Amino acid sequence: MRGWGGYAVGAALLGAAGPVYAQQAPARPTTPIEHLIVVVGENLSFDHLFATFRPPAGQSVANLLAKGIVREDGSPGPQAALAVQHLAAPRGRYEVTPPIGGSFAALPQPGTTYARGLPKETVDRRFPTAMPNAPFQITRHADYLAFVGDPVHRFFQMWQQVDGGRQDLFVWVDLTSGEGAGQRHADPGLSTNQGAVAMGFYNMAAGDAPYLRELARRYALADNYHQPIMGGTGANYFALATGYVASYLADGRPTSPPATQIENPEPRPGTPNWYTQSGYASGSYTACADPRQPGVKAIGDYLAALPYRSFNDGNCLPGHYYLVNNYHPGYAPDGTPKPLGPGEFTLPPQRQKTIAEALSASGVSWKWYSGGRTEDGIDADQYCDICDALTHSTAVMTGPLRRNLVGLGALDRDIAGGTLPAVSFVVPPNSESGHPAYSTVPLYESFLRRLIGKVQADPALWAKTAILVTTDEGGGYYDSGYIQILDFFGDGTRIAMIAVSPFAKKGHVEHTYYDHVSILKFIERNWRMSPLSPQSRDNLPNPVMSAADPYVPQNRPAIGDLMELFQF
Repeated sequence: MRGWGGYAVGAALLGAAGPVYAQQAPARPTTPIEHLIVVVGENLSFDHLFATFRPPAGQSVANLLAKGIVREDGSPGPQAALAVQHLAAPRGRYEVTPPIGGSFAALPQPGTTYARGLPKETVDRRFPTAMPNAPFQITRHADYLAFVGDPVHRFFQMWQQVDGGRQDLFVWVDLTSGEGAGQRHADPGLSTNQGAVAMGFYNMAAGDAPYLRELARRYALADNYHQPIMGGTGANYFALATGYVASYLADGRPTSPPATQIENPEPRPGTPNWYTQSGYASGSYTACADPRQPGVKAIGDYLAALPYRSFNDGNCLPGHYYLVNNYHPGYAPDGTPKPLGPGEFTLPPQRQKTIAEALSASGVSWKWYSGGRTEDGIDADQYCDICDALTHSTAVMTGPLRRNLVGLGALDRDIAGGTLPAVSFVVPPNSESGHPAYSTVPLYESFLRRLIGKVQADPALWAKTAILVTTDEGGGYYDSGYIQILDFFGDGTRIAMIAVSPFAKKGHVEHTYYDHVSILKFIERNWRMSPLSPQSRDNLPNPVMSAADPYVPQNRPAIGDLMELFQF
């Protein structure tokens, strides 16, 4: 990896107290879109949802069906070998692209993980004991409304799963890295209870996900849109709010976290890949500017071998320990700071500039609507604190901007009362987020149907609105799409993005390369705003795409601003 040192100015900027942004006269949008609504479900990859989607005539899509990996009936297709899951032959250290030592003769039975209504952490007996080594249709074995298992989706694991773009180690990593063994992670003799859950998909050609299919065929679908960070929900939501990643701070300055909270993916002695320190009650930070830190050199070497130069030479500032997995925000929803320490899995309050401050400084109204926020407080069963990304921010949580963090009751009132802000971020309640194990795709579809119906019921509002429908990340589910590595942190797996709007290109499938930071770029372009910080990925150029390979930008690294989804 190039440039392990340097960036002293950037480090000072990130460590200093947040600047005060003087509010300007309200910015007028550069397009007819006066209201942008961003709806973020959870943990569903593109192929997991759109594996067998057939676009309208004249359009093409890159999915399992189009590539011949599966047939319309969900069975393995003539090109199923493109998705074969391999067995690695590691060499006693963490590797991004370990040597391959064979392939699975058959996929192991998927695990239940913690799916509602099923025995915890065991095999899911709805599925065969051995399945072909290929993606499998979930609804051949489990009802469309049923809860299913939750695959591993963490930072160092995902780097291995995608295996340099071959996407062939999802199952091996799930079986060997240790996640899934619950609080017994220290015992490598245990099963991870994962099986091949990561290879499951829903079959739109057979009637699954009908509302998402309807939206994609009626409006504009992006089939080259990605989660910005390898790994799970917290880091990807933070990137949506800031265009970057969080780091461990003390009094606003970068410092080392407790040793027990530093991720160590190096394999335990005597195991092929069982991570030394990992898990939601363990390591989640990494100091990626220091190649001596666990797992860092492997990713750095991979970046250095890319045929293009990564963003900011990896985007790692010296002295920073970055959060690459899920920890709780540093503030409670009411603005109270949370305790920190070795036994507290909480990210210290953050000083990075967020899209909230930028919008406010430009005079652009905004709100962040979270499921589980109620008039009486927080409904813990429905509230996702790591999805409420602005609760990490000192600037938001200690000042007047905090009143813009509201619940879904406020969203209903704002739509009905004509007071919807210019920019709305909408997080469904946990039960309707689509998150595997405790929600389902049809429950997310129901949430979307109600919300979009309410907006469309007001013709004056609908006439100037765009609703972006996506998920926070792929949830560890297999996807066959191209991944552009931008820096040390990602991009990661491809996920869905549908632009629902009178201005969306009707029935269009767009191949321009995007990730969540593309939403920030759209906001900045539509309301004449600047990138958020020197490290934020909204500094990257728009892609130059080519008909020869419509999915790989010619000017890597580059991400688009979503404008190709619309016709003005």
